[in-house]
Amino acid sequence: MSDLDLLNQSLARNVKRWRTERGFTLESLAARAGVSRGMLIQIEQARTNPSIGTVVKIGDALGVSITTLLDYEQGPKVRIVPAEQAVRLWHTDTGSYNRLLAGTEAPGPLEMWDWRLMPGEGSDSDPHPGGTVELIHVTAGELTLTLDGVPHRVPTGASVSFEANVPHTYGNSGAEPLEMIMAVSVPPVH
Repeated sequence: MSDLDLLNQSLARNVKRWRTERGFTLESLAARAGVSRGMLIQIEQARTNPSIGTVVKIGDALGVSITTLLDYEQGPKVRIVPAEQAVRLWHTDTGSYNRLLAGTEAPGPLEMWDWRLMPGEGSDSDPHPGGTVELIHVTAGELTLTLDGVPHRVPTGASVSFEANVPHTYGNSGAEPLEMIMAVSVPPVH
């Protein structure tokens, strides 16, 4: 079985589990997440490979991390994620990517990401639920973080924190690759 098959089966099992645990119908989760009921059915039956944006919307609507939705191992309280098991969820042909390094529920979803953006590239993000906070540390290059249309320059060695309930974009307008570590904390669903 391929890694993609394992991820799709884990996603199917975990979306159904968390939807049931939260008491959501397919219709109510679809409305909360802004995805079609048909897409949720395909996901829960492992018959599709949804976009990262769709998985983020479903995780936000359920109040769980992407790590939780994609987790195919029920393990001990200490979880070490070897470098080769970090999940690459987005990439471009020129070398930009992000990798989900680790995540947990504490008390809401908490995720840590490794990002690389090549010169001239960027990645847009829809607003997250109110109370979501992102922390970013730039390890190489310069990040242009645009929040609700306002750009902010974050140079190598600097860090930034922000409330992520507005549209935001991570961009590299410089001449060298941008590398950054990002943590995302989403409040629990009540």
